[in-house]
Amino acid sequence: MWRPPVNGGTERQGSARAVSPVEVSGALPSSLEAASAVRELAGGEVLFEQGAPAAAIYRVENGRLRLIRRSIDDHLVILHTARRGELFASSLIRVLLRPQCFPRSPDQGRIETFMLDKLRNIGIIAHVDAGKTTTTERILYYGGSKHKSGDVDDGNTTTDFDPLEKAKGITINSAAVSLEWKDHRFTLIDTPGHVDFTAEVERSLRVLDGAVGVFCAVGGVEVQSETVWYQANNHNVPRIAFVNKLDRMGADFNDCIRQMKEKLSIIPAVCTIPAGQSEQFEGVIDLIRMKMWKQDPNDPAHFRYNWVDIPAKYMDEAKQAHEELLEAASHGCDELLTAVLEGTPVTEEMIRHALRVGTLNGKLTPVHCGSSKEYYGVRLLLDAITDYLPSPADRPPVRGMVPKTKEEVQRKPDDSEPFAALAFKTVSEKHGDLVFLRIYSGVLRPGDTITNPIVKKSERISHIYRLFGDRRDRLESAGAGEIVAVVGLKYTSTGHTLCAEDKPVMLEEIRFPEPVISQAIIPAKNVDETRLAEALGKMVRDDPTLKTKTDPETNQLIISGMGELHLEVSIHKLQRDHGVQVSVGKPMVAYRQTLTKPIEFETRYIKQSGGRGKYAVIKMRYEPLSKEMIEQIHLELEEADDGEKPDPNNIYFVDEIFGGAVPREYIPSVEQGFRIGCQKGAKYGFPLVDVRASLIDGKAHDVDSSADTFKLAAIESFRDAQAMAGLVILEPIMNVVVLAPSNFQGTLAGDINRRRGNILNLSSDKGRCMLHAYIPLAELFGYTSDLRNVTSGTASFSMEPSHYAAVKEELADIRIAS
Repeated sequence: MWRPPVNGGTERQGSARAVSPVEVSGALPSSLEAASAVRELAGGEVLFEQGAPAAAIYRVENGRLRLIRRSIDDHLVILHTARRGELFASSLIRVLLRPQCFPRSPDQGRIETFMLDKLRNIGIIAHVDAGKTTTTERILYYGGSKHKSGDVDDGNTTTDFDPLEKAKGITINSAAVSLEWKDHRFTLIDTPGHVDFTAEVERSLRVLDGAVGVFCAVGGVEVQSETVWYQANNHNVPRIAFVNKLDRMGADFNDCIRQMKEKLSIIPAVCTIPAGQSEQFEGVIDLIRMKMWKQDPNDPAHFRYNWVDIPAKYMDEAKQAHEELLEAASHGCDELLTAVLEGTPVTEEMIRHALRVGTLNGKLTPVHCGSSKEYYGVRLLLDAITDYLPSPADRPPVRGMVPKTKEEVQRKPDDSEPFAALAFKTVSEKHGDLVFLRIYSGVLRPGDTITNPIVKKSERISHIYRLFGDRRDRLESAGAGEIVAVVGLKYTSTGHTLCAEDKPVMLEEIRFPEPVISQAIIPAKNVDETRLAEALGKMVRDDPTLKTKTDPETNQLIISGMGELHLEVSIHKLQRDHGVQVSVGKPMVAYRQTLTKPIEFETRYIKQSGGRGKYAVIKMRYEPLSKEMIEQIHLELEEADDGEKPDPNNIYFVDEIFGGAVPREYIPSVEQGFRIGCQKGAKYGFPLVDVRASLIDGKAHDVDSSADTFKLAAIESFRDAQAMAGLVILEPIMNVVVLAPSNFQGTLAGDINRRRGNILNLSSDKGRCMLHAYIPLAELFGYTSDLRNVTSGTASFSMEPSHYAAVKEELADIRIAS
């Protein structure tokens, strides 16, 4: 058997154990012999198997064992053996060193911090069809995670692995992948661009440290681009921007930058500009290096490139853009600002440092450009992610609350801290749930018992995985800052906290928007109702924006979601994944209602039928809340800083009792009765919103009054108030943007007016028109197919919830609510 010399040793590199170069004499080793050698070097037990995927690659070259690429996984080593300088795929083996082979360094804190600095948890966010998934594919390709880049049109991308995603050519589910780039490890989440799946974006942004906003050079800053950008603002997620599709007809990089300034209110620090656009696009100019990136057109693998001097025809534009970059970057660093003002030389390192500082504190947004489909600009984007976006160590410690004491505590991104993680997504599977976790502190290992303080249950971890689309790589441990998936949990749902049993903490849950559209589900005759209920329960647990209920009056099973496509996908999954055959009825709009005018009156709830009676007298004032009044209430709650959050339906109760006219113990019962009355209107079954009730006077009886009596009095009072003040029905209004060829502009505008829409903006440029309008949701059912028919499939539209507005009774679908 071949053996290494005595001086062959090992050294730790980050989280992987690397084999030092080893002198080899005589015949080169077989893969099995090499595995034995690594086992001896590691000093521990070893498992190996033929043909496993690469993680860290070594090869014997000129009599030395050399590292080619380091592992992204702990305890993995992969060997290539070489004969006469040729590598044989058949000799690829995986060697799994058991954890005891890796003694902890005395300076463990320094090593862990070093590794934490090399992590990047990022998301790809954008409008639908901006090129998110294609950009993700190119990133994986250059990161070495794929030997061949996939294509959305071919249905072979890593993140769009669901059959429905392949069929429709859009991203429906957020998917996580891992890769390495220049000694950094990326966990990347590709998010959907369609507004119906906004929950996937919301829960991803909640746990990410940074994001890349992808913008189409033709479409500019589109509606959903704005939505996801401001979602990221809400979570204080640092971002960089990537202007894609510069090779497409109609591309306009400068107009896209202008729209970023106007619509996103950012300071764009443009780091690269295109050398030509549309059919003249020939490369990317780096404004930091002041060089042009020129790819080799004869390289089918798209790896070979050269840095060349900027052509004369682009030099003036590049110089002007370079000056603008320095001006923008100076917002992030006083040193750079001083150098610019004094006219002293500015180095590349100074610019990159300023861009990083400005990105982390939210003062500016670095902008890169290229064409993901043609592989341009992607490697510069990877460098930008490494240089400018934060690691978990750059983010502030996560805040939580101790369940019993309600004391606020922090968890730092450190393995030595007590374990704390947030479950941000669940996927129901036949053999148990797959739960996605963001670990904020501590270390998690298979077999660990942790606690869920939300449901007050203990959970045991069976396996931990790092995800690569639908592929899973098992891990022996996961530390602070990592995003992983686990199995074995029984009680954990989206938004729940998992933590150490002896150091419990509750992190802030994820907030999701309420559904705006409903459909009736009609089960097939042979469908088991229990099986249907279980399937729907799993789907609702996986998707918090999906709701189900049984209407008590019509006895219909109702499913509610964020849009027509959302419900279509959900029904498809119900039939495909759970084998439950159903049909659907006409979608129903989630109407609301409110009072038409303020009203004040007294309610006397007095009943006597022998024995102890019921006595409650309350004087109430009810008033509908205008938009300005709601904003004022929200402002007051924010200034009060007492932990009370705005009510999602804007239902508020005010206690104005003085002198004990109503005993203090009965006032919460009055509020409870009022809120019960708001859940379902007296005339229509729709919930009430935007109402404030004030208890201004009342009376109680020493014997006949009780908390239950005052609750019943409040329910009766609010029912009478609805009858006396009158009700107005509110319907959801959608913010709609239609993009189509200019020759369809008149037809589309007429169609929007027919749908009771209000056109806000209408523009036409480069043969394309854009119509921005508010349209009632009730008028948008089937709009996708109607638009396709009218424009021969050349138009597209997007919509998102905007607000509620009053609708005439005869126009609302009130049959089931009457």
